[in-house]
Order: sequence, then structure tokens, then C-alpha cells
Amino acid sequence: MASALQPPAIKLVGSNGQISLGKQYAGRHVLVEEFEPGVWIVRTATVIPDNERWLHEPAAAAALQAAMAWSAAHPPADAHLDETLTRLLGCDQA
Repeated sequence: MASALQPPAIKLVGSNGQISLGKQYAGRHVLVEEFEPGVWIVRTATVIPDNERWLHEPAAAAALQAAMAWSAAHPPADAHLDETLTRLLGCDQA
């Protein structure tokens, strides 16, 4: 097992069942795993919303990387702007 970065600290569980981990963790999500009564592992975590999870799948990630590479190789330009706006807006004049 890995050694601790800091020596053990004694914390008091308040009457509402909470303990403070310190201000450096304020606003962070954590996973709390109870391995047996009174034995917990607390780890910081990044939460991905369900509707964004597809962005982390290999096919979507590869497509996004390809799009980013294309955009880096093709800087924006105003060429054909009127035609593009007409097509996007679906009207005769932009």
C-alpha cells in the first residue's frame, strides 16, 4: 500500500454527520467508499454528465481531434461570406 502524503489527522464528525477535508477540496466531487464499518476511502473525482459522456468515447474523441486538426490547418476567412450566410439563413439576402 502507498504511504500517506501527510500524517494522519484526527477529525471530529459533527452532529450533522459531516467532516471537513480542508479548503483545498472545497467544491470538488469525491467518491466515498466504505470497505467495512468505519473504514472509508475518499478520492477526488471528475463527474461527466450523462449527456456529455458520448464525447469521451473513442470514436467521438477521434472525430473531435480530426475536427480540431482541420480547424488549425484552415484558419477562418471572410471569403464567400455572403453566399454562406444566404445558404445558412435560407433567404435571398443576408
